[in-house]
Amino acid sequence: MTVPPARPPATPPRRPRPPIGSDRRAGGRPGPRSGKRPAGPDARRPVRWSTRIAGGLALAIITTSGVGHAVVSGVGDDIGRVDAFGGMHDRPGRSTGVNFLLVGTDGRDGLDRDDKERYHLGGAPCHCTDTIMLVHLSADRSRVSVVSIPRDSYVMLPPHDEAFSGAKHVSHPAKINAAYADGGPRLTVATVEQLTGVHIDHYLEVDFTSFMKTVDVVGGVQVCTVRPLKDSYTGLDLPVGASTLNGGQALQYVRSRHLDGASDLGRMQRQQRFLAELIHKITGGGLLTDPLKLSRIASTVLGSVRADQDLTPRDLIALAQGLRGFSPKSSEFTSVPIGDMGYQVKGVGSTVKWDDAKAGRLWTAIRADQPLAVRTPAAPATAAKRPQRQVAVDVDPRSVRVQVDNGTSVTGLGGRVDRALRATGFATTGTPANASAHNATHTVIRFDPRWDRSAKSLAAALPGAELVQVPGQGPLMKVTVGAGFKGVTPIRAQDPAPAVSNGAGAVTGDQVVCP
Repeated sequence: MTVPPARPPATPPRRPRPPIGSDRRAGGRPGPRSGKRPAGPDARRPVRWSTRIAGGLALAIITTSGVGHAVVSGVGDDIGRVDAFGGMHDRPGRSTGVNFLLVGTDGRDGLDRDDKERYHLGGAPCHCTDTIMLVHLSADRSRVSVVSIPRDSYVMLPPHDEAFSGAKHVSHPAKINAAYADGGPRLTVATVEQLTGVHIDHYLEVDFTSFMKTVDVVGGVQVCTVRPLKDSYTGLDLPVGASTLNGGQALQYVRSRHLDGASDLGRMQRQQRFLAELIHKITGGGLLTDPLKLSRIASTVLGSVRADQDLTPRDLIALAQGLRGFSPKSSEFTSVPIGDMGYQVKGVGSTVKWDDAKAGRLWTAIRADQPLAVRTPAAPATAAKRPQRQVAVDVDPRSVRVQVDNGTSVTGLGGRVDRALRATGFATTGTPANASAHNATHTVIRFDPRWDRSAKSLAAALPGAELVQVPGQGPLMKVTVGAGFKGVTPIRAQDPAPAVSNGAGAVTGDQVVCP
């Protein structure tokens, strides 16, 4: 039997927005979704980007499922509301397409004690965002671009009133994860808009509990790994190969930061891969053709997110109708290009400074509604010149930053090595220099032992190079080219991941899902 579409409800008069930090939802209902929230300044919902992927999860399910009008409008009023735009001025002009800002909270009110112990969620919540995702939906609804913003990104917070005390602050340096603690969603949005020049249309916020419930309601999500993943902080313990994660395991996967020296960069790659797998699950697993499952998924997702007051069920319906043909290939993932991983700021400490030129090009493409991932067809091999075989390595060279110094008297050798390493994928600085001595007999790679896997990937491209540990050097690999240098061996990532540190481009979802 065919069910006729529900008639769109009459547009109600706009309700006044509650003040920032308010715990009231639209319609006058209390804000907390479960449990009792304490009163006063501590009532604010602390945010951690450990679950920023959850916002993408909610958006992906809502917009790719084709949920009918009756389903969406039936649960739309259960969306928690936050004031993300009230009182803002001097905002960037609107761009083509729709831009969402996604953050994740570490709220866990709905979890029982066993789940908190099992998934290592017993710590006190923080009052800041770890990192943020900006999601751009193209105007023709054929593409979604997901850009990860590192939580330690250096920013100048705009002048603002403190969210809860009302104290006035002038512009001052900070890490971007401090914006929420200082001024809530509004300051977070204002900071991102000031940094990127991208107009944010909608704001979404999701917590630990809703993330876990949503993964469970879709039947779990599969991830693949080429090495065992163990993290004592989150309890993650995955074997090599494919694993189907339930909600708690998925939360461990996207939160883990202590698997290797890549820390937040590696975590961003895993989070982006998880979102690609989610899109693959909901577009290829039959979820879109089961009305009962769709209704249950929509209720779970829409009943758990917090959003700006202007994101209406009608908006979600329009998105759903425009994305019925969505697939993993339609999604693309990247991160803000990084210029300095250890940029020191007085009073703030070590921050992540963006590569201004590359980041500028990235945000220009977003504003212009242009794709970020460009597929370049491989040139056909000929009998005269067969392509050189690439060596598979553990760490994607795009996430390995390299400084090259010439330790010989051969003029221009450092520049040739820098270009060759960049050609095979490494994020070289592009500013090779001459070493203090010019009599190096062999090539040396100096590295911080915390980044030993990255150093091994670099060594695979420089056969015969000597590895020398330099504790405290940080993520930058330092190569001194010696007289024994015989060339750069092309390499490839055994487990390709979205571009993170060098801003070389983006990858599409179908390139990172399990084979």
